[in-house]
Amino acid sequence: MKHLTSPFVLCLLLSTMALFSADLHGQAIPDVQIKDMESRAVSTAQHISEAQGPVLICFWATWCSPCKRELNAYADYYREWQELFGLELIAVSVDDPRSVSRVQPYVNSVGWDYSIWLDPNGEFKRAMQVINVPHTFLVDPATSEVIWQHNSYTDGDEDEVYEQLVILAGEND
Repeated sequence: MKHLTSPFVLCLLLSTMALFSADLHGQAIPDVQIKDMESRAVSTAQHISEAQGPVLICFWATWCSPCKRELNAYADYYREWQELFGLELIAVSVDDPRSVSRVQPYVNSVGWDYSIWLDPNGEFKRAMQVINVPHTFLVDPATSEVIWQHNSYTDGDEDEVYEQLVILAGEND
């Protein structure tokens, strides 16, 4: 019976996390001051409100393998999505103060061609109610509101992002 308790508790914990996972659909991006990789201050809400197209915000960490797979997959499509939809992708590192120094070397090694923001104190993460990474949000440029979000990553999830971008492009025509 002892062996049955452990999987049961794990399933219960995961179910509870899913129930309390925030749904920010229709909510504006909160205004938090964080930094980019060049240590320039970024006002999250202001940056999003000035975007010319949809914005994909991906919370990630250097220690998170699914996060890196997700962002590497998006890198393969990013130029195409920019041309088709005017997409801006922002990868928000939630590496803490002890590991944030690993972000720039990793990003340089993979050659991501999108914005990297640093959130070592978790302020933006908390404001966006992100519990675990990867967690991705799609923001409508017309309203600066979250229109779609996805938690975790499985190979092929980029197809769902593409479908959401097509839907958004159709709604904003």
